Amino acid sequence: MDKENIVYGLRAVLEAIEAGKSVERVFIQQGLKGGLSKELETSLRKHNIRASYVPQERLYKLTKENHQGVVAQISPVAFQDFEQLVNKILEKTDKPLFLLLDRVSDVRNLGAIIRTASCTGVDAIILPSQETAPISADTVKTSAGAAYSVPLCKVTHLKDAIYYLQASGVHVVAATEKASDPIYELDLKRPVALVMGSEGKGIHPGTLKLCDEQAKLPVMGPIQSLNVSVACGVFLYEILRQRSY
Repeated sequence: MDKENIVYGLRAVLEAIEAGKSVERVFIQQGLKGGLSKELETSLRKHNIRASYVPQERLYKLTKENHQGVVAQISPVAFQDFEQLVNKILEKTDKPLFLLLDRVSDVRNLGAIIRTASCTGVDAIILPSQETAPISADTVKTSAGAAYSVPLCKVTHLKDAIYYLQASGVHVVAATEKASDPIYELDLKRPVALVMGSEGKGIHPGTLKLCDEQAKLPVMGPIQSLNVSVACGVFLYEILRQRSY
């Protein structure tokens, strides 16, 4: 964890959360008690921030300072409000392109995806608040700085984001090897939200059912799947190709 992206100490972490800082994750010492620790846990639930309860030794690996049993990871970028961002984009363009990432857990994959999203004109990237890679210094570096320019937002449930986009006239396409049609046969010139799944499990079955269409990439060799950042790049460039020619 990068030193510039951490906050430690009960009061300091609590104030960072209440001030609206982009807190990715909080590490709490196992067995920590007291009124302030209970207040912190209440705030974590209120803001839907994940917490990990770890041994004291783990905290001292994160910082040598007097952490008081609490260390928080702060995102180096600010997340935007989902509904406000979507409405703003829809007012600006009649062919928006949204990218939803379902449980992508590797920071470098996430960074590479953000970089490609910037190159292909993605209007916003939507992430679940749980089970997703943090926006760390490694993510920013791998994105070549694109993490500062592509709008990012987090939602409690991707399902709710999909419902909102569909109600706003956006066609939701799932990238999955289980699809029967290749991406090249879909009409991607309309408003589109592309959903990419995690490295190991793909898109959650419940999320997959909500999507308007499913599409796959042809694979010829013995390995039947691509790295998620590579696959995402191919999908996004097909959308760009259709809209450019």
